[in-house]
Amino acid sequence: MEFEVKSNQLIEELRQHGIRERVLGAMKSVHRHLFVPEREQENAYGDYPLMIGFNQTISAPHMVAIMCDLLDIRDGMKVLEIGAGSGYHAAVMAVLAGSGHVYTVERIEPLA
Repeated sequence: MEFEVKSNQLIEELRQHGIRERVLGAMKSVHRHLFVPEREQENAYGDYPLMIGFNQTISAPHMVAIMCDLLDIRDGMKVLEIGAGSGYHAAVMAVLAGSGHVYTVERIEPLA
């Protein structure tokens, strides 16, 4: 329940910055706390990057929102992401792509 409250607060903050509802809906449907190490889960819905290991971070939610908004990903599109990290951004893009496909690569094997 706590994650849902924090997620709702984050989505509302992003809405205030003009992020489109499609993107907000996709972000709401992807539970960010599942893409970070357990030690970072309580911080998962803060609007800042978090360490995911191997000197890598998960992008701040506002950056994911801005990228998805600018990419204007639509149903049926194919998307290539280089540097998957935790996979969070790919998961959000997959929701937006719907029947399309998101292809992603990660060079750090333990994160792949």
